Amino acid sequence: MAHGLEEDFRVQVAATRAQFDATQEKIQARTGRNLPVAILIGLVLGGGLLASLLIVKALFMVFAALLIGFTTFELASALRFAGRKVPRVGSVVAGVAIVPAAFYGGAGGAWLALLGGIVFVALWRLVESAFPSHRTTVRAFWADLGATTLVQVYVVFLASFTVVLTAQRGGEWWTLAFLIIVVGIDTGAYVSGLLFGKHKMAPKISPKKTWEGFAGSVVVALIAGILLSLFMLHEPWWFGLVFGAVMVFTATIGDLTESLIKRDLGIKDISTFLPGHGGFLDRLDSTLPSAAGAYVLFLIFATH
Repeated sequence: MAHGLEEDFRVQVAATRAQFDATQEKIQARTGRNLPVAILIGLVLGGGLLASLLIVKALFMVFAALLIGFTTFELASALRFAGRKVPRVGSVVAGVAIVPAAFYGGAGGAWLALLGGIVFVALWRLVESAFPSHRTTVRAFWADLGATTLVQVYVVFLASFTVVLTAQRGGEWWTLAFLIIVVGIDTGAYVSGLLFGKHKMAPKISPKKTWEGFAGSVVVALIAGILLSLFMLHEPWWFGLVFGAVMVFTATIGDLTESLIKRDLGIKDISTFLPGHGGFLDRLDSTLPSAAGAYVLFLIFATH
């Protein structure tokens, strides 16, 4: 009797496991994401973010420096894979250097650090060209400089707005609010696209993005914007609609921009550093332009 019950239990467990695996395979085939691993990675990153923002605000510089460093290395490596000789170490050094400049010097410090970083990496590439293994044609050299500038502007400079915003008085709450909305946008698009997605939004750029998914992201962004505006930022409810709408626009532009870069490079993910997510840039693509949008909204509404 006991043996029979044990065998039935094993059969049931095996059947449940097979059903779960089949469901997971369907989700991964449709979305390109390992959902359980993605959730675990997201919780770890979210915990680190909350600790850095809410315990000691200056700790956010460490969190931001790590993310900027890894993301810069990823994009530089991807560009090198495509044939552009982008200095990875030099790019990371310039990227990390912008964090204290942005935190203590504000937007002006970030601008100066950006210009200094571009010059620094360009000189690094120029020194490299003195070695036979790094020599190339004049045209290719200028293309390399263009690629290094792209890394500094697209990843480093846009990410620095998160640091600038956090450094402001009460800015940590604005940073947390816009990040919650961006995560909500990504989640809303994911769930809505998974359940209802039929009409492709930009099939040549991002084949898995649908208009139904976009509609889900808009609904989540507006609801989250209103709630966060009232209970976290202490702004009027209508500001939440503005906040949510701006975040949907910037997050979608960021997502499509990264998809376009990956399409041009001929790769699926920027890297495989984060199982279930791809790379850091695959997770931060929506955040980068949204950080700039959130900072502009902070300047317009929170400082008046």
